[in-house]
Amino acid sequence: MKDKTRIRKKFIIEGVVALLIAVSPILFYGYKYLPVGVSSWTFLGIEFTDNGFDDDVSLAFYYYLNKVVPLLLLVIWFVTSKNWWYHAILIPIAMYSFQLFYVLNYSNTVRIDENEILYIIAVTMVVIPVVYFIRVKLVDKHVHGIDLDAMDTELQILKEKEELRKEREKLEQRQKTTSKKM
Repeated sequence: MKDKTRIRKKFIIEGVVALLIAVSPILFYGYKYLPVGVSSWTFLGIEFTDNGFDDDVSLAFYYYLNKVVPLLLLVIWFVTSKNWWYHAILIPIAMYSFQLFYVLNYSNTVRIDENEILYIIAVTMVVIPVVYFIRVKLVDKHVHGIDLDAMDTELQILKEKEELRKEREKLEQRQKTTSKKM
């Protein structure tokens, strides 16, 4: 019973994801189906305005959809990816997120898609070392066959053997000195 529910839930989620991917081109070019030269547009009781984009709602939606659709696809890729490097997808996700933020808070004095690089550099400085660290750990373990835990255990055993050898040498030295005294 639980398996059927889990399978049904998984099937629905995967179906929604597949549907979003399939309709993404239609969403991406959705601005072409909006009225041109209109400063506001009402859809399902929700009013959308031009948000400062030269009194043109279709131009505003052009910028919105050019940020939202790639961001949506990247988030789907990030969530569904099973590769070791999937954290690197956070960089373009951050880029589109910052661009979307600027587009949503647009004013005539701000230029779109120009200053986000500074924020992306900060995100990149965190993501790249994490991805490289994961890669080094995986390459060492799976490609070179290096198991760091096994190496630590082996080094500990070698240290203990060395300590025991030194202790034995001290005991032998004491035995020699006591045998000479007798």
